[in-house]
Amino acid sequence: MAPEPKAIRDIEGLLIDVGGVLYQGSDAIEGSAEALARLRGAGIPFRLLTNTTRTTRAALAEKLRGFGFTVQEEEIITPASTAKAVLARDGALPHLLVHPCLLPDCPAEAASPNAVLIGDAGEHFTFGNMNRAFNVLIGGGRLYALGKNRFFRGEHGFELDAGPFVAALEYAAGVEAVLIGKPSRDFFLTAAKDAGLAPERVAMVGDDVESDVEGAIDAGLSAVLVRTGKFREEDEARARKSGARVAASLASFVSDLT
Repeated sequence: MAPEPKAIRDIEGLLIDVGGVLYQGSDAIEGSAEALARLRGAGIPFRLLTNTTRTTRAALAEKLRGFGFTVQEEEIITPASTAKAVLARDGALPHLLVHPCLLPDCPAEAASPNAVLIGDAGEHFTFGNMNRAFNVLIGGGRLYALGKNRFFRGEHGFELDAGPFVAALEYAAGVEAVLIGKPSRDFFLTAAKDAGLAPERVAMVGDDVESDVEGAIDAGLSAVLVRTGKFREEDEARARKSGARVAASLASFVSDLT
């Protein structure tokens, strides 16, 4: 029997995925901007938690404002924004395999790297770039992944995310990546702490049943799967089996919460 979702009255704050929950392609998802405003009005803390590794926090905040959202850069948590602390903790000097637009949020490229930091490099996942990263790894380097999502839904349909390229390097070099972004337990716990809440009082709202829903539940949070973004009908049963709620959209869930 599937576990029951946590009672709404026990939820004191939210972690909210961005792509597929707040906006899709070049448009805000209906009611999402109003939902964030409603949370602010009700005094319910939230953080925007995203695995995007093609956009800096500053650029993402500006993009969201263009869609009509009132949001500050400090309310956005990304893998790149936490990577410096993780790599410094481990003494890792990275070779970067990320999209060039993400460089302002990343640790500096090391002259003599002992690690690889990989994100969604998009068209920069060339053979040459992958091979340079591979050589750092077979020389004893450690692999850090900003995310391992398999795909996402962009403006022109589904697109490969970083996960397949992380898997290729893991297989070729015989290593296992240290995951920084979702569904890393530490990532969810860091975001909950940043919001000033205990994990058991926080719900993650997302459109990815694996990274958002199951990852959050494994970290001790509750979760809500929305039927927007990359949601597919077969995801609903999997989400409910894990003990998550399913809602039509962020706006629909926030309406119930407030």
